[in-house]
Amino acid sequence: MHILVTGGAGYIGSHVVKQILENTNYKVTIIDNLSGGKCDTISILSSLITDEERFNFYKEDLSNFYAIEQIVKNNKFDAVIHLSASIVVPESVTNPMKYYMNNTVNTAHLISLCDKYEVNKFVFSSTAAVYGEPLEISITELTETNPVNPYGMSKLMSEKVLIDLAKAKDSFKYVIFRYFNVAGADLETRLGECHEPETHLIPLIIHAAIGKRDSIYMYGDDYDTKDGSCIRDYVHVDDLANAHIKALSYLQEGEKSNIFNCGYGHGFSVREVIDTVKKISSIDFKVEIAKRRDGDPAQLIADNSKIVKEMEWQPKYDDLELICKTALAWEKKSKFKGNDH
Repeated sequence: MHILVTGGAGYIGSHVVKQILENTNYKVTIIDNLSGGKCDTISILSSLITDEERFNFYKEDLSNFYAIEQIVKNNKFDAVIHLSASIVVPESVTNPMKYYMNNTVNTAHLISLCDKYEVNKFVFSSTAAVYGEPLEISITELTETNPVNPYGMSKLMSEKVLIDLAKAKDSFKYVIFRYFNVAGADLETRLGECHEPETHLIPLIIHAAIGKRDSIYMYGDDYDTKDGSCIRDYVHVDDLANAHIKALSYLQEGEKSNIFNCGYGHGFSVREVIDTVKKISSIDFKVEIAKRRDGDPAQLIADNSKIVKEMEWQPKYDDLELICKTALAWEKKSKFKGNDH
């Protein structure tokens, strides 16, 4: 199979491509504008194979419709894994058109090319943000979708495009993954997380531990949880990447289109994550309590029973300390290299 991976130089995308190259005989083509992914990531990924014919990279933006069509037309892809997106929730509120254009319009165009050129397997990177602020603690795929920001809505709209095409075209099949809180890094520290600006909790806490920031803010300590801080479901990036490999096999075997939550089915509080990083780093960094942020539910936890049962997904790294250790090792390595992720 020849797999197109959009956003393949980014955080999650690079881990997905790594696993495809190491664990299958598939050919991979990456499209990435390198706004989030970095050039050295491409070098790292290309070094994983001896057969250069198995790996190809185009530095291109999905908004360049003509160039993207030429790539799809000329490569005869068997499947697409679409990870390219804008992901900063506060920015989506202040600049919604960026998110609707990049996450929805560009995705719809890519899906239309799949329709036109008979690329009939599509794996889509969606988000738990499509659920908004659900009342139930454990979220299933049947939980009502009600996004509370343009980021979540832009992803939900893209889901609808996939669903409607699959209804109209029997040969077209999709897997939609609704990610929860992705964290950690490659166990061999070849790849890791790098966002500018960084907005994810675990790397921000680690930045405090290694001196890249003076302190970490905990937004609210009076939630109705065991220690007053928010609880989230953290999934190691390599387990998430493995789900994408499983999805390719799932679609190759002719299974029906489907939506799956990607999480571990249990959560940890912000305070627990902070304490874990303090433990593994042996640094007692400063923690400041700030007021709650609007729209932060007390708990967000995936019900992952569907993906475990129907896709036989078996996570290997369901361990908060391991997740934090891999992220810390990556940050230390990146700091030593001058922050050139």
